Amino acid sequence: MSTLPKSVTITDDTMREGLQIESASIPVDAKLRLLDALGETGAKVISIGSFAHPKWTPQMACIDEIAERFVPKPGVRYTAAVFNKTGYDRADKYYPKLDIRKKTHLPGTAVEVCDTFARRNYNRSQAQQIAALDAIVAAAKASGASEASVGIGNPFGSNFEGPFSLKQRMDLLELMFGKWEAAGITVTKVALYEAMGWNLPHTVRETMLAIRERWPTVSHFHMHLHNQRGSTIASYYEALQLGATEFDTCLGGMGGCPYSGNGRSAGHVPTEDFVDLCQEMGIETGYRLDKLIEAVEVAEEVVGHRLWGHVSKSGPRPRGAELYPANMPFIETLEEAAHFRNGPGVYAHQISPWQGDSALMSH
Repeated sequence: MSTLPKSVTITDDTMREGLQIESASIPVDAKLRLLDALGETGAKVISIGSFAHPKWTPQMACIDEIAERFVPKPGVRYTAAVFNKTGYDRADKYYPKLDIRKKTHLPGTAVEVCDTFARRNYNRSQAQQIAALDAIVAAAKASGASEASVGIGNPFGSNFEGPFSLKQRMDLLELMFGKWEAAGITVTKVALYEAMGWNLPHTVRETMLAIRERWPTVSHFHMHLHNQRGSTIASYYEALQLGATEFDTCLGGMGGCPYSGNGRSAGHVPTEDFVDLCQEMGIETGYRLDKLIEAVEVAEEVVGHRLWGHVSKSGPRPRGAELYPANMPFIETLEEAAHFRNGPGVYAHQISPWQGDSALMSH
C-alpha cells in the first residue's frame, strides 16, 4: 500500500558533490556567490564542501578560504564533509559558524555490494569493510546507542561487475542487521547509496518492500541514487510512494563520480525538478522553487556550462496570472523559454502564428 509522506528532507549537495567534479580553477568568489544563492532557497542545512586532501580532490583545495569568508544566512546550519581527524580539526576551527559537531545521523554501518567499487572509491575491499563492522557496532554500544542505520553501496548493479540480485542485497543487509541486533541495538533506518546509475523504479520498489517485510523496525529510508541513466527521478517517485523521506540531489543535476567510469555524467536528480515533483504532489519540502531556479542560473554561470535540470529551463507550471498569453509568438531557444523569469522581452523578435479567432474559424 502506497503512503506519501507529508514532508521530506531534500539535501542539496551542490557545494560538495556538485563542485568536486567540476573544474578546480573555479574562483573562490564564484563559489561564495553560489553558496550565497543556495542560502536563499529555503535549505535548512548546507554543506559548504569537503575538507578532503587536495591531491585527490583539488576542487576542494580552497575550502578553508570558503569557510573563512562565507557569510551565513539566518536559519541555515552550515556544515561540511570530513573524512578523518585531520579534516575534522580543520573544519572545527570555524565553529560555530561552521558546525560539524552536531550529530544529525544515527550511528551506522555501510558496505559496498560491488567489491571493485569499494577498492576504487575507498581503497578498501568489501571484505575489509565487513571486517570493520564489529568495531563500529561495539563503539556505538559503548556510547549507549539504542538505534542505528545500515547502508549498502551500489546495491543494484555495477559498471565493473554487472547487475546485482535482490538476494545479494538482502544477504548483505542481513549480515549488518544481525550484528546490530546481537548488540541489542535496533536498526530503524536503511540508506541506499549508488554512484553507478543502475537503479530502476521496479528494483527500488522490490528492495524497499522486501526490507520492510523482513525488518518492520525500519521506519526511514535515505536515497542517494545517481542519475547517469535518467531513471532516478522515477526511482525517487517509487521511493516516495513507499514512504521514503530523505533524498539527496544537486542543483541542475550537478555531481558525478570519478571512480564510477561515468565522470560528470553520473550527476544527481536536479534539486529543482524533485522539489517541483514533491510540491505538486502536496509534499512539503521547505524549499522556494523560484529561488532554486535563480540558484541554478548562478550555478551555470559559476561552472561555465548548461546544467541538466528541466524546471529551471521551462519554469514551474503556470497558474492564474502566470499563465502564458494566448498570442505568444514562437518560442524556440532556451533563452526565449526563460520568459517566465526574464519577461516577454526575450521573445519580442519572434514571429507569431496568432491571428485571432476569425483566422481559427477559417481553418
